[in-house]
Amino acid sequence: MKITGMLALLLGITPVMAQDTIRFEKALAVQSGSRYGREAVYTDLLSYRLFSNRLQPAEGRLFHRSAAGDSVVWSAVKADENGRFRIFGRRNFQRSNNPFLNPGAVDRGADYLYITYTAPRATAALLRVQGSAGLYINGAPHMGDPYSAGYMHIPVLLKKGLNEMYIRGANVLPELIPLQQPLHLHTDDVTAPHIIISPENSRVKVALVVSNAGTRAATGLSVVSTFLGKSQTSAIFAIPAMATRKIIFEVDASAVSQKGKYPCNLVLKNGSATIHTAGIVLEAVLPSEQYSNTFISPIDGSLQYYAVTPQLGGSKEQEALFLSVHGAGVEAIGQARAYKSKSWGTLVAATNRRPRGFNWEDWGRLDALEVLQMAQEKFKPDPSRIYLTGHSMGGHGTWFLGATYPGKWAAIGPAAGYASLKDYGSADGRIPDSARTEVERFLLRSGNQSDVPRLAANYQALGIYILHGDSDRVVPVTYARQMRELLGGFHKDFSYYEYPGGEHWFGDQSVDWPPLFDYFKWHQRQPDSATHVIDFTTSSPGISATLRWATIYQQIHPLQYSRVQLRRNRAAAAITGNTQNVALLKLALADFTTGTTLQIVLDSTPALSYRVRAAGDSLFLQRTKSGWAVATAPPAADKNPLRYGTFKEAFNHHMVFVVGTGGTAAENEVNRNKAIYDAESWYYRGNGAVDIINDADYTAARYSGRNIILYGNADNNSAWKLLLPESPIQVKRNTITVGNKSVAGDNLAAYFIWPQKNPALLVGVIAATGLKGMQAAYANQYFAGGSGFPDFMVFSDQMLKDGAAGVKLAGFFNNSWRLTSEEMAGNME
Repeated sequence: MKITGMLALLLGITPVMAQDTIRFEKALAVQSGSRYGREAVYTDLLSYRLFSNRLQPAEGRLFHRSAAGDSVVWSAVKADENGRFRIFGRRNFQRSNNPFLNPGAVDRGADYLYITYTAPRATAALLRVQGSAGLYINGAPHMGDPYSAGYMHIPVLLKKGLNEMYIRGANVLPELIPLQQPLHLHTDDVTAPHIIISPENSRVKVALVVSNAGTRAATGLSVVSTFLGKSQTSAIFAIPAMATRKIIFEVDASAVSQKGKYPCNLVLKNGSATIHTAGIVLEAVLPSEQYSNTFISPIDGSLQYYAVTPQLGGSKEQEALFLSVHGAGVEAIGQARAYKSKSWGTLVAATNRRPRGFNWEDWGRLDALEVLQMAQEKFKPDPSRIYLTGHSMGGHGTWFLGATYPGKWAAIGPAAGYASLKDYGSADGRIPDSARTEVERFLLRSGNQSDVPRLAANYQALGIYILHGDSDRVVPVTYARQMRELLGGFHKDFSYYEYPGGEHWFGDQSVDWPPLFDYFKWHQRQPDSATHVIDFTTSSPGISATLRWATIYQQIHPLQYSRVQLRRNRAAAAITGNTQNVALLKLALADFTTGTTLQIVLDSTPALSYRVRAAGDSLFLQRTKSGWAVATAPPAADKNPLRYGTFKEAFNHHMVFVVGTGGTAAENEVNRNKAIYDAESWYYRGNGAVDIINDADYTAARYSGRNIILYGNADNNSAWKLLLPESPIQVKRNTITVGNKSVAGDNLAAYFIWPQKNPALLVGVIAATGLKGMQAAYANQYFAGGSGFPDFMVFSDQMLKDGAAGVKLAGFFNNSWRLTSEEMAGNME
């Protein structure tokens, strides 16, 4: 260990915060064989042994024997002159045809570093570990900083004497910063808008991180911003004990009159007392320049931003709108600046919540939809001229969003993109057919939304321009050629261009390619009234349910692909077609005259008659054993497109984490550890912020309209009896019951969802029967973009060493939120 002179300037905070930064000279390293992919199952032998109290690192000591019989031992390693441990070695594991044991995502070299620090006294500190995928300190899990962003500050309480860290990664820079006070502002991860020079300048919203290294939640705080002589006071959310939160405050920008960069002073206060001070810089730009704008996301109440390339000469109503989705590592404002202003429309760049974020799936998908809606409200474009484009990861986003929401776009333009995450950069199974067991099949089925080629028929309604450099070594041109071949079999309107000698990025024309925008200009979205043929596939109504006048409202088998191929004839007053895996179909009848008697024939079953009752009428059709029948709207409590599952859907609607505190001290600690780790992961991956409360503070009235995430079980979380009394999955100390089957042990965990009374809201549950069970659930995969989780899964700590074999049960609720044997797999024995 060595002490450096790198003080708080490195962190963007005032020197009152820290003493000297502590770095480390030596560690032990081991290839543990940890495997984290994009699915629900992960393996981590070191974690398993850590929580089983069977981990004793020592140089040369045997850690385990590989499948090939090789000895894997702890090795001594040294840091470089900057304190970074760079450990690269061979892999001890061969690729497997089992998608849940495939080591494609195993870290190169050392999976884990073991580092110790002997503290002369108990003290609070901030821990930063750049390059780490995750870590434990004194047994508590924390989010790492895999992209070395440098803004991950983890408050920890060092105990007097030996403190132990296990850090997953092979190229990491660990640092400890002892603290002199608990609360601090951090200015290295600011979300801020540009200030557009305008007489209407007023308050703008900004966000940054506050860390609390105290043992109690920090409440009653405010931030005072002073900008060009104007001060503004903003009350801020509570900061949980030993945690961080990205907080929102306002800045009065009314004094800005010319472009430039201006300092903004910030004071963190508790009442009238000053706790900490910091400074940031805000930039003012002309209305004709690219700019960013902030907004509060309803997903979690956090502050997000989007960027704009204004229309040449100023935005005009009923012109075009281009939504651009960026590549990995690219900020939305950088994406916007790659485009020149267009004379015929405005370009808006969404963020995916982070430069890497969620691969434009999951909450990245929702971010794109939020920005699209706000852009439509702000710029009022011609609804027939809305276009989608993106580069690299954004090329994937274009393929994915284009196939998932084909009714929103006139045309799409993927550039340097890959279609499916299951083909690019993933170690997981390509399709559920690659699974070896029924449990694996259910788990892989949960990720069907990411298999874009299975949705390719949806592209029939769109124009498509594919752009790719033929010398691209990051996303090889073979991905574009695969989609060209696929589209060539059925699509009548796509254009394809390989840029000769083009690498992954060949200048701004990699995205701002004139022929692509010319192609867009030739295309308009037809109105629903002129669209009489629909061919639409979805993996889940909860992700995408509607194309034009048809909605797949409920499926027969959740998360299996559903398809409708429909044709309507207004002159003959008829709708005919075929369906696959559709239990409930909703048809909008606005284009039929009131009083018209329709004849409906689906799947060659007997014709149905229905008389259109009024303008804007709609019709539900229910699949029965004998065919199709006219139906009424299902009960609000049933699954519906607003609330369909899977487990990941619970992390939405301004969710609040409710932590069980009614157990033993050790139970309460693991519950809180898990909630803090999830909050850190959500912040790092999704620029997010979440309320964390104790179960005793939860009331239905106070948190009405919000999704709830419960941590604990029925014995230690008092909110359980309020929210889950009717759930067929019950978790208590030492027992999990699913339906009429129970399994005992203190090493079991469960992830599941359950509906609230509000038909749009869910309860998400992270439950365990004991300490080992919650520790097995520590390392979340559900915030990985494109990962698949069913409605429920039950597993033991054996998953950490045996993979999917440790999963006891996985499956989906039916449309009435009931358990059915055909929609689950596993062995609850």
